Amino acid sequence: MRLRPHEAHPRDAAYVQEIRDAIGSGQYAPGLPFPVALLAQRHGLGVWRMARICRPLLAEGLLVNRVRAGGSRLYVADRSPDPGGGPGRIEDYALIGDQRGSALVRRDGSVDWLCMPRFDSASTFAHLLGTADHGLWQIAPACLAGEVPASFRRYVGDSMVLETRWKTQEGEVTVRDFMVPGEQTPRLVRTVRGLNGQVTMHSLLRARPEYGRLIPRITAVEGRHAIDLPDEHGDARLWLDADAPVRLDGTNLSTDFTVTKGETVSFTLSWRAGADSPPPAPDAGPLLKLTTDFWEEWAARCTHTGPDREDVVRSLLTLGTLIYSPTGAIVAAPTTSLPEEIGGVRNYDYRYAWLRDGALTAGVLADYGYLSEAHAWVDWMEQASSTARRRRQIMYAVAGETQLSERTLPWLPGYKDSKPVRIGNGAVSQLQVDIYGELADALYKIAMADLSRAGRIGTLVVALAEEAEQLWDRPDSSLWEIRGEELHFTHSKIMAWTALDRAIRFIEAGHAEGPLERWQGLRETIHAEVCEKGYDADRNTFTQSYGSPELDAALLHAMLSGFLPADDKRVIGTVEAVQHYLGTDDGFLLRYHTAGEEVGPDGFPGDEGRFLICTGWLAETLALIGRQVEARTVLDSLLAVRNGLGLLAEEYDPVTGCQLGNFPQAFSHIGHLGAVARLATMTSADETATARPTGAES
Repeated sequence: MRLRPHEAHPRDAAYVQEIRDAIGSGQYAPGLPFPVALLAQRHGLGVWRMARICRPLLAEGLLVNRVRAGGSRLYVADRSPDPGGGPGRIEDYALIGDQRGSALVRRDGSVDWLCMPRFDSASTFAHLLGTADHGLWQIAPACLAGEVPASFRRYVGDSMVLETRWKTQEGEVTVRDFMVPGEQTPRLVRTVRGLNGQVTMHSLLRARPEYGRLIPRITAVEGRHAIDLPDEHGDARLWLDADAPVRLDGTNLSTDFTVTKGETVSFTLSWRAGADSPPPAPDAGPLLKLTTDFWEEWAARCTHTGPDREDVVRSLLTLGTLIYSPTGAIVAAPTTSLPEEIGGVRNYDYRYAWLRDGALTAGVLADYGYLSEAHAWVDWMEQASSTARRRRQIMYAVAGETQLSERTLPWLPGYKDSKPVRIGNGAVSQLQVDIYGELADALYKIAMADLSRAGRIGTLVVALAEEAEQLWDRPDSSLWEIRGEELHFTHSKIMAWTALDRAIRFIEAGHAEGPLERWQGLRETIHAEVCEKGYDADRNTFTQSYGSPELDAALLHAMLSGFLPADDKRVIGTVEAVQHYLGTDDGFLLRYHTAGEEVGPDGFPGDEGRFLICTGWLAETLALIGRQVEARTVLDSLLAVRNGLGLLAEEYDPVTGCQLGNFPQAFSHIGHLGAVARLATMTSADETATARPTGAES
């Protein structure tokens, strides 16, 4: 049988559970090396089998693989809260959402981040970026509240309903957390169900609106509790409904209750505009069914049938949760200011709709059968971009707003003291020429999947080519949004070529009208310039920018554009050079080299982790040039660093074994899905070629 990177063989299940229980009981001290050799000797197991047994424990975050001077070694994860009540590891969180807003739930049952009703709403709980005093909502067994128990977590089926299970001396209990898609009233629902015995539970809701800055007024209204939320969307309230008595404990809402086998106690936090119109009283049972059915039906539309389907569906569900359904916009991530380096300054707000990220997401969704979502994004993109006076912005808010001014929140200490905490994004005003190619390529893919809309989409691509024609020869800030000197980035130039190429294809196919001959000539001009100024013949590789010896993982993405045939020596050379120059001993990629404590060319000091979409691009380009076995190995490395719920942040730090950056990150899941699709395509092509009879026409 073929196992996924996070799975152990069924015959090893007893060993996995033994270790899981031992860690949970404190037998193995957090932060110390895990005695792999001792356990192998005790059970008479080989080293390779012990490594296989540890895989699911790594995925669950119970063990971490840390790089030390003598090589890598397994450690027992230190999952206790930081001194001062700080947040957990980034991978300790789970995402739930309703395609409007989102929340992150920690392993200890604490909701540490909640933005409702929109992804970019001011958070009500900001423990993620500060301390417990900045807001949270924890539901856990009373004997474990305030600690991080050794709990088991999963998403229920193919859904975004999170289930966390505790086993205590009193009994066993589960908590199911979800946000309800499609409802007029945005809601966060938490249901507690007894499985065995009788478990005493504790709920502590500490609302701190405006990113932890305000202590709200809380009012009891006919057995319900209303929490005032003055914010950028006007006065609003959160309404807490519970099946157990809730008491106002200072500025917190607390509940102590007991559940027995088969008993369910539910809590619902509902957002409502205005101060005097409470939402209808919720019924958690039907809301759970509605939510589960919605996501199960959504997942069932996936057209992928290969052996990776379970992993593919989980990444698709993650991307689906990042869709803002009222408009079709897609956010890059549901968080802000989770750092690319712990204690560093590379902290940004990703809760907005980048044209590039949205295009790549929509293209992947189209690849896997989600054309209605892809078309909804096209509609949003067209509407949002129509407000442009000269050129379109690189990003917008989810309803198309253009003002995304960046500011810092000095009252928040940041995730593990990573300052500053930023909201808004200053990159909104940058010139990033590459967006035209990514948009045009995604639109072409979507149109080819549904030719009934090719005419309308072709018109949009012609408009993109018109803008690219005016801007392609200017230096820009690249897809990495550097805040240093603008340069002539090779990836940006190839993406400008891509925009013109896709427009030409639409015109030649009769789906659009435009200056065909002029653009054919310009396409050749850009191609010739890139091959002259962006290519290093001595090293047989394209370079990061004109005249620079540096390399950039974005070049891998450029090689996927069709700029050159896959068997061209310059494509193969670039893939090999990037893999060698930016590859790391742990099998991942840097996006480019940083300058440590010095301010680098990107405008910031400090370093960063392994940028995960780059590893996905490496797997995809290796498959493109015919190295499928190597591509599969690289892809498995990417899958192996997901958390136990299949989620990926922006980056990964092999020294600590922890994820870094905003979480979960659409880019990282796009890298996974793009590589799977490419491998499936290349495998199918190889099988077709192998099956072709001798003498058959090619």
